[in-house]
Amino acid sequence: MMFQETESVELKQDYAESIRKDIIAFANTNGGTIFVGVRDNGEVIGVSSPDQMIQRISNMVRDSIKPDVTMFVHYDPEEADGKKIVKVSVNRGVGRPYYWEEKGMQPSGVYVRQGTSAAPATEVSIRQMIKETDGDSYEEMRSLDQGLSFTYASAAFARNGLKFGEPQMKTLGVLSSEGIYTNLGLLLSDQCPHIIKAAVFSGVDQDVFQDRREFTGSLLKQVDDAYAFLDMRNEKTATFDGIHRIDHLAYPQAALREALLNAVVHRDYAFSASTLISSYADRIEIISVGGLVRGFSLNDVLMGFSICRNPKLANVFYRLDLIEAYGTGLKKIMSAYPVFAPEKLLQATDKVFKVTLPRLTVIPHQTGNHKETYEEKVLSFLASAGFITRIDVEQLTGLSSASASRLLRRLVDEGELEVMGGGKATRYFRKHPEV
Repeated sequence: MMFQETESVELKQDYAESIRKDIIAFANTNGGTIFVGVRDNGEVIGVSSPDQMIQRISNMVRDSIKPDVTMFVHYDPEEADGKKIVKVSVNRGVGRPYYWEEKGMQPSGVYVRQGTSAAPATEVSIRQMIKETDGDSYEEMRSLDQGLSFTYASAAFARNGLKFGEPQMKTLGVLSSEGIYTNLGLLLSDQCPHIIKAAVFSGVDQDVFQDRREFTGSLLKQVDDAYAFLDMRNEKTATFDGIHRIDHLAYPQAALREALLNAVVHRDYAFSASTLISSYADRIEIISVGGLVRGFSLNDVLMGFSICRNPKLANVFYRLDLIEAYGTGLKKIMSAYPVFAPEKLLQATDKVFKVTLPRLTVIPHQTGNHKETYEEKVLSFLASAGFITRIDVEQLTGLSSASASRLLRRLVDEGELEVMGGGKATRYFRKHPEV
């Protein structure tokens, strides 16, 4: 029997770690056969125990190749030139890309057959294999990054009295049935690569920049941090009806919340562009990439029709009580602005969806063309008063108790303030640089 290495035949003198690469490459490409006990030049030298060799290779395949490829690999002891050899037949798998678990779903762990050797796959070919195998749903595709952690997501589920172990992850779609993280898992993980960028401008255009923030980590963390950012800029003013004080917020809280959640839940994460929040003197704009789901128009949405681009992500948000029901967020925004035409609030193109929230109250104190920020108000107060309390911040800015606390914590974290005391006796002082 003549042996020669080809695109579909690999020869191995004995067991070697490279057998793993060849099995992965064949399973990822068009299948092939490995003969163990045959030198590269075709000389048959045999193996001492075919059964032990088969056991050793099958253990390696089972323990180190993901996803499970065992059903596509078959072993047969054979004889050639009067010597015992092992034939390993590998069929093209249906769970491509297969990869070396230790190295992950990266080029260093994914191999394809090129000529007579196993070569690292490119990221483009890995993504193409995932798409061919998993379909077009981004959130259901396997994540290229399998080294994920879920510190923030686990805490969020725990706060809602929910478990977030492996069984729950599989039910939600964070893990596949084979225990592989999906892109939904990537979005909820601490390693989520997508971010929300926020900017504050003092006028009605982008001529005068005032502040910038970037929110990273799990999407659940980004939502919490971005809403805190928006809430801190939702100034409270007051009017009086006789002796009764009536408070007014610059923006309806429900509209802010729903616009943010809509941007996070319904954006197209196949694009790498960031979700953008822009705060102007007269409005807040929230822009997400992806536009409307193909086949739907803005008129369809305004008539009450809704289709979710990321149903598994929406289900997670629903379970965490962040959204009440699918398709109601935009209605709540329009209800919060009954005198505004829908086209003034919502705009969509093929690639972008924008929500514009007009300011409902007059702009607070301004000095010339400069809108005094909350931070500046606090630091100005400290220049004359020496220390400040949370209640002082509430009265000075019109912020809620929670927002005032967040503002003070941020100024402490940024090194602007230092804190003394605790409870009702907590005082904040301007931190002076060490000499």
